[in-house]
This record gives sequence, C-alpha cells and structure tokens, in this order.
Amino acid sequence: MTTSTLQTMSLSQARFNMIEQQIRPWEVLDAQVLDLLARVRREDFVPAAHQALAFADLELPLTQPAVEGEAMLAPRVEARLLQDLMLKPTDKVLEVGSGSGYMAALLGSLGQSVVSLEINPELARMARQNLKSAGIHNVDVREADAAANGFAACASQGPFDAIVLSGSVAEVPTALLSLLAPGGRLAAIVGFEPMMRATIVTRTGEASYQTAQPWDTVAPRLRNFPQPSGFRF
Repeated sequence: MTTSTLQTMSLSQARFNMIEQQIRPWEVLDAQVLDLLARVRREDFVPAAHQALAFADLELPLTQPAVEGEAMLAPRVEARLLQDLMLKPTDKVLEVGSGSGYMAALLGSLGQSVVSLEINPELARMARQNLKSAGIHNVDVREADAAANGFAACASQGPFDAIVLSGSVAEVPTALLSLLAPGGRLAAIVGFEPMMRATIVTRTGEASYQTAQPWDTVAPRLRNFPQPSGFRF
C-alpha cells in the first residue's frame, strides 16, 4: 500500500471521527449536512501550518502570526450553524467573515449563491483560491468591511434568504436584519465571554422578527461591528 493511499485513508478516518465524535454529539443530525461535511475537504481550507489539526475540536488561526478574531471556527460550531439555517437550493446567502472559505464552501454547496465578505485582503485571496481549488463556483468573495456605512457593501445585493456571521458580535444590528427577505433566517453567535448564545432570527413580517437561542458557545469577534445600543429582540 502506497504512502499516498495510507494518507488518504488516515484523512478519511479523521474526518469520520470528527463527524461522529464532535458533530453528532452536538445534535447535528441532518443527513444532508452530515453528508456535506464528509464530502467537502476541510483540510484543504486549513493553513499549511495547522494541517495536522484540520479535524480537531478547536479554532484554528488563519494568519501568521495569529491575529485575534481571524480563525476558523470549531467544526461543531460551523456544522450546527449550518444545520440551523435550514438552507434550500434556491436560497441566496450572505456570509460575513469569509476566513479561509470553508463555511462559504458549505453554504455554496447547499444554497443557490453566496456573497461572502472578508475585511482582511490576505484572507479574501486565500478564500477565493481555496474555493476555486475545491470547484465551488457560486461564491463571490469580496474584500470589504461588512459593517461599514450600514452594511452598504452588501445592501445592493439583498435581500437574502439566509445570513450567517462567521464570528461573534455583541448584538445583531438592525441594519443587517433589514437585509433579510421575508421568511429569511440569520444565524449569529451573540453576547460576551465567557458564554455567548447561538442566535437564529427569522424575518416574519415587514418589521417583525422571531428569535431563538438554542445553544451556547464562544467564538472570536468579527471586526468593526457596532457595540450594543438600546435595541433588543
């Protein structure tokens, strides 16, 4: 048996273990999501310095030296957010925080199209290359400060059927919620350390929203999002 074959088998086993030991226990049971996690090669989106940790239950730095907030989320967190979004093949999706492009690849595999915004030029280039190499062609990665000027960088592309924040925020800005189409869903990690809440917001009317916070976690902060105001769900 060749070294290449052994490496492939080892990666396949590590991916299987990630799904069965990390992701299923976190109540990710959607067959479509689990199948996708088995097919999209997470290791191809991990920086070379951290290849050995591609399937580990932790956040991975995306830059050298590491920069606070610029990291891949833990696999179980990405999987649970993806499941909670309940994407359909016709969905138009917005992601804030492209990172290495892995979450965008998952979103693009389930939805119709994805606009993914990344504030770091280096990471935006990385994400584009990784997505191209993975054969994902329905994701548009843009270098932009998503939160600037009332989310002007993505407002013209809306409304969106789904929005996901690939990082945490202190609160979900109303300007971002306004980009949801009727029935659209937003998935974010909201709050402050040591415990944040996964927050799923569904637009139910012109100015009405339904909010659920089904699980707890902690995630790195997205840059430049507004700090809390008097608004509450």
